[in-house]
Amino acid sequence: MKKILMAAAAAVFAVSGAAGAETTVKLAFIDALSGPFALTGERGLQNFTFAADYFVNNQGGIDVGGENVKFEILSYDGAEGFPSPKKSVLQAEKALRDGATFILQGNSSGVAAAMTDFVGKNNRRNADNPIVFLNYSAVVPALTNELCNFWHFRFDAHADIKMEALTDVIAANENVNSVYLIGQDYSFGQAVAAGAERMLAAKRPDIEIVGNELHPIGQVQDFTPYARNVKASGADALITGNWGGDMVGLGKAILEADLGIPVYTYYAAADGITGLFGEAGNGVISLVSEGWGANPTEEFQAYHTAFKAQYPDSDINAPRIINAMGMLAQAMQAAGSTDPKSVAYALENMEYDSMLGTKVFMRAEDHQAFQNVYINTHTNEGLPTNSAGAALDYDKSGYGLLATSTVEMASMGIETTCEMKRP
Repeated sequence: MKKILMAAAAAVFAVSGAAGAETTVKLAFIDALSGPFALTGERGLQNFTFAADYFVNNQGGIDVGGENVKFEILSYDGAEGFPSPKKSVLQAEKALRDGATFILQGNSSGVAAAMTDFVGKNNRRNADNPIVFLNYSAVVPALTNELCNFWHFRFDAHADIKMEALTDVIAANENVNSVYLIGQDYSFGQAVAAGAERMLAAKRPDIEIVGNELHPIGQVQDFTPYARNVKASGADALITGNWGGDMVGLGKAILEADLGIPVYTYYAAADGITGLFGEAGNGVISLVSEGWGANPTEEFQAYHTAFKAQYPDSDINAPRIINAMGMLAQAMQAAGSTDPKSVAYALENMEYDSMLGTKVFMRAEDHQAFQNVYINTHTNEGLPTNSAGAALDYDKSGYGLLATSTVEMASMGIETTCEMKRP
């Protein structure tokens, strides 16, 4: 097994004096930059830009096989009101004409499925000029199962890995005897609902699913009827995978309905969501995620301070972006090349010591990353701080996430149905 361990960035990514010609690797960020999910997309772009500078550009570049390599992030709007598979693929085609060799996308598993299909077909037609898809947030399990693709790598824990951790917490809560499910009506929302039903039935067969509603993604203007349905059902808890503008809208309805029950989520933080819930979220919102845990490393604390200095109105809303950029840079150095196929092989079975305080393992069988997963609670008390002493909050609200439990290398042994075909 290859081991590529991360030390201090200045040491690991130092430019060798022997480095000769300069090469710029273009990375195409394709996500919603307009419409109801624009804020999530804009924050993702900022996070990628900062991480690329931190690991590569601010070091003067990295030495890859004697060449001095730098990263350039190109950005493309993949939304038509909401994340659009068709438009995102058209933008990917434009990115290739612009010279991109790596695609960065994550918001919407529907888009990710179209993107991995596009990348696979493109690389079969253009075997000498392949591209690699780095998926930082699309978590439908199928992407590393029946839809797996050598050219696709997922850096986030997928929906079933997260639901496994979340349902452990719900099953242990003796006050929960009935649950209501609300989600967006596309592959991810459907996967969350199916996972919740299956895992709760196995762990707590006495828990009744009293509602299971899916709504159109990015199209609901008023979530009040959904919140009323939850209240009328008498549910003891709510589970939702909603994100972006849909989580903001659902959050407003939850607050107005005064449900008074715990809400178990995947993405109820940052992007205006934490600020929305504020005090009302204390002891109510639980969230499953990767991230920095309760005790962030000194390197991450310094990273966070520098990020906030550059983007004071933004947040690190997807910590896995840090791992994606760090692992990409190290894979290039290990391969001694920026060639996408060589980099893809170097990513396989990589063990990476992340500044987030966890190892990340990229499994070769399906290109699924494994790492620590945390159950977090929404709070304004006991939050860890960055190197400047500022709380690691979101939305400049004073509220953030405190990890209350850790699942180390979550679901590391989970099976995959992937039948990987390598070039």
